[in-house]
Amino acid sequence: MVTVSAEVQITDLAINDHACLTFGEPEELLDLTAAYVRDGLAGGLRVVWLCEEPQGALAELSRRGIAVQSATASGRMDVVASQEGLLSGQAFNVDHAMGWLSSQMELTSHEGYAGLRVALDMGWALRPVHGVEQLPAFEEKIATILSDSSVSVLCQYDRERFDPVTLASVSPFHTRAVAAATYYDDPLLRICRQYAPPGIRMAGQIDRAAEDALALALTEAIRTDGPLTINMAELSFIDLSCTRTIIDVARSLAPARTVVLRCNPAIAPRFVLLGAQGIPGISLVTAHE
Repeated sequence: MVTVSAEVQITDLAINDHACLTFGEPEELLDLTAAYVRDGLAGGLRVVWLCEEPQGALAELSRRGIAVQSATASGRMDVVASQEGLLSGQAFNVDHAMGWLSSQMELTSHEGYAGLRVALDMGWALRPVHGVEQLPAFEEKIATILSDSSVSVLCQYDRERFDPVTLASVSPFHTRAVAAATYYDDPLLRICRQYAPPGIRMAGQIDRAAEDALALALTEAIRTDGPLTINMAELSFIDLSCTRTIIDVARSLAPARTVVLRCNPAIAPRFVLLGAQGIPGISLVTAHE
């Protein structure tokens, strides 16, 4: 049986949503956040992302098609470390964190932007930080301040690292729950939608048993406009049947529409064997390129 699961798409978030993004791997976090940033910039909003490693995050946003240099130079986007906004040294205090958020809202209004998008990676709360027990109170304060505003906040929690009690304690204060649309998920394979750049993403090993899920994911992906990326950087095995399915879908698209097959080096030879490199519009790249 093939199912598609996603409580809310990242692309559906409204201007004053307080959304909770739960992710299971770094690639998922980066993909969904990139879409959130991309759509905010496209809508004329100012965007701020507090994360664990700003330089790495900027590089990943750039790889996903966001004009990082121009956005940061103009002040439309800031990517900064969590401790620069939410923490005071190694301590967390609700009033301090809310003061930072209020200052960002005031700056956005003063600069004349249509609104503000804030992404908050909550990974800092997994470290030995004094005051971390105030996290639910912080989420509640965010919900209050966003009412009737032009500000949205995306709170990001690693569902593999945060305990269920903590996730349950912050969940009621969010207006939306965000996750990637997932077509197949078991211990050996995960197929989900990719949002930035648009396409699908696979990790693990795929063979004929998951061919229906693959076909559904591809069918939905080609309904979008523009270039299509099939991200197989984390796919360690693909059989010839699934390889052929991907190539056939890519071949069926209009000649002007490009398809990027981003492969783990271990599986790239399969696509070469079936002639993918000779098909107009298909670019075959390995994950490190």
